[in-house]
Amino acid sequence: MLYSGVGPELSFYGVDVAAAALLKRGAVELLSNVQYAWPHPSRRFLYVSSSDGGPGQRGNKHYVTAFSVDQVSGELRQHGEPIALRWRPIHNSVDRAGEYLFIAYNDPSGVSVHRIAADGTIGAEIPQPKNLDCGLYAHQIRATPSNRSVLLVTRGSDATANRPEDPGSIKVFEFKQGLLENRRSVQPGNGLGFGPRHLDFHPTKPWVYVSIERQNKLYVYELQTDGGLDLKPLFIKDSLGPPTLAHTIAGPIHVHSNGQFLYLTNRGGWPAGASPTGESFEGMPVYQSTDSSVAVFAIAQGTGEPRLIQSIDADGAHPRTFSMDASGRVLVAASLGPMATREGGRNRVLPAGLSVFRIGSDGRLEYVRRVDVETGEKTQFWSGMIELA
Repeated sequence: MLYSGVGPELSFYGVDVAAAALLKRGAVELLSNVQYAWPHPSRRFLYVSSSDGGPGQRGNKHYVTAFSVDQVSGELRQHGEPIALRWRPIHNSVDRAGEYLFIAYNDPSGVSVHRIAADGTIGAEIPQPKNLDCGLYAHQIRATPSNRSVLLVTRGSDATANRPEDPGSIKVFEFKQGLLENRRSVQPGNGLGFGPRHLDFHPTKPWVYVSIERQNKLYVYELQTDGGLDLKPLFIKDSLGPPTLAHTIAGPIHVHSNGQFLYLTNRGGWPAGASPTGESFEGMPVYQSTDSSVAVFAIAQGTGEPRLIQSIDADGAHPRTFSMDASGRVLVAASLGPMATREGGRNRVLPAGLSVFRIGSDGRLEYVRRVDVETGEKTQFWSGMIELA
């Protein structure tokens, strides 16, 4: 199943892997706009964070809600009452044993840990140490494969006319019985010029791959056996090379289930501000291209070094999320919103959508189709695939 959140509506689609096709089956409504979602290891429950806040807006209605997943239809049913949160959640995930729910908040930067009951419902929040170092602008929280530590990716922020740059870092916490404890902060120098967004783990090797949003880079770190993270990266690569538009930034990252390839998106072209050319169409910035793509890297199995082998147009603006099916044969990238492009002297509005690709045996992508998604004044903020149990 593929799930896609537009505003407060979370839609679900059946995924035909052989045909690389999507079929919408239904939707559920949340109390506020979908921010992120993560399945329980059993795949029988989905935990969805939501908020009426957004980029640059804190909001005041923040929740996390558990849903049970019907194992035939993929339909979602609310499983227990929504849990009110104190800030806007930007990311959530579940530990490897399925016993704890992690939530990351970007403004103010912070985390919370909640127990997961035996029946999959969300339990009480576990108080954390007051001195927990959550950096600046947390953006992702993940348990390491050993479940002995938790990594918090903190992006930092670019400098503006009114304030200096905020440094980025990866915070490493010890994790035991729901409690986090400071271990180390991983960053080059003082963290300036380092804006990590998301990371993913190699399925069998001790390698951690990190997309560096603000600098369009890919970093590779070695994961230590005790759950720590080396301070010095093994490799630093460009996500695509120099961006051609001002709004191009690196996005989410996923390692293929076979460990031989990794994928990350480069996001551009969504009208978060004026276009580089200063043009507009019906109140929307006009771009020459979406400048959004999926980058494909082959991973050297002896060293973990990634090598760019393909960059393919995402056929949509600003692919904020993407996912692959469990067999690793289909990839779907979800664009954030519509945009206007200039094509042959004419303006064309490209709607938000779900771009479907086949994944070849060599890791390369073949574009198949897009499913348009009506967003109105909302955005398609999250999407993800779940294999039914």
